[in-house]
Amino acid sequence: MKSFEFNLQTRFVIGVGAVERLGELVRAYGGERALLISDPGLAAAGHVERAAATIRRAGAECFVFLGVEENPTTRHVDRAVAAGREHGIDLLVGLGGGSAMDTAKGANFILSCGGRMQDYAGVGKATGPMLPMIAVPTTAGTGSEAQSFALIADEATHMKMACGDKRAACRAAVLDPALTLSQPREVAALTGIDAASHALESYVTTRRNPLSQLFSREAWRLIARSYPRIFEAPEDLEARGGMLWGAALAGLAIEHSMLGATHSCANPLTARFGLAHGRAIGIMLPHVIRANAGAVAGLYLELLTEIHRNGASAATAGEVLAALVEELQAVGELPRTLSECGVERRALPELAGQAAAQWTAQFNPRPLDEADFLGLYERAWG
Repeated sequence: MKSFEFNLQTRFVIGVGAVERLGELVRAYGGERALLISDPGLAAAGHVERAAATIRRAGAECFVFLGVEENPTTRHVDRAVAAGREHGIDLLVGLGGGSAMDTAKGANFILSCGGRMQDYAGVGKATGPMLPMIAVPTTAGTGSEAQSFALIADEATHMKMACGDKRAACRAAVLDPALTLSQPREVAALTGIDAASHALESYVTTRRNPLSQLFSREAWRLIARSYPRIFEAPEDLEARGGMLWGAALAGLAIEHSMLGATHSCANPLTARFGLAHGRAIGIMLPHVIRANAGAVAGLYLELLTEIHRNGASAATAGEVLAALVEELQAVGELPRTLSECGVERRALPELAGQAAAQWTAQFNPRPLDEADFLGLYERAWG
């Protein structure tokens, strides 16, 4: 039997209206002066004030930092750290998508252990206990609420750093499907396809184990069923809940199995051309599935069986699964090619070199070199 470790570190509070329990959770983890990290859009939607009010009703102070932007960098983290120090906070709340949660986790490293964000690139770099943190996702995408990693770009180089330590994991995550109703359609499409990629990639990585695959499989089942529904019936809270819980389960799987070549390809596209992470993921995922099919056809067949697509065989599983992802892209009205997104063909060799050097590349089920990544980019360019 394969040796592995598995440890669930985060408490999940799930259900419509669950956000009203945020104050209770802040107090349960000893919070008296909480820093709520979010963005102006969520403040305009009323989510920030609602969350802050629950904390204050529970008898704790709540200070708000709204400096989160998409694809957070060391600059955003430094500003959150300054806010935390100014108010002498003892607990963090990340309210929003992956950017808010990553900013909060990044700030936690520095507030708890000092130094700068670059000191924590890699795994296990925290030097001591970290402040308790609670995540409140408002998008169904990254699964950051279930992970001990923060993805933060270096402001100078624009390259993403994966900063992970078990002590950075959230103490609790509040999954309230009603909070996702305010997502713009495009955000729901982009974050949803990202969640799907997490389920599909984590199921086949070289780091997979039997328990991580249980989470991946259930995440894929929920997402494949719920993703079309949130566009057909945007007010369907059952479908919204399926996406939110599916994204969290995929995040739990990532925590123990890592990711693969799709994410290796996506990060350089974001750094060089500013593509939204979900847009880059959606374009690259079908091509990576096809490239990996020879190595993990049996696993792809299992994923198809999970959603009752029973007509495929081991020989066709990769193509069928890739085509299914393309169907989801079409439902979300997402682009299919890099050329549509303004990616210059002459940049592909440079992107391939960067993709081959990404940390997730080492966990892809089929070893890929720079030439393989160039082939993926060329097929995705269109």
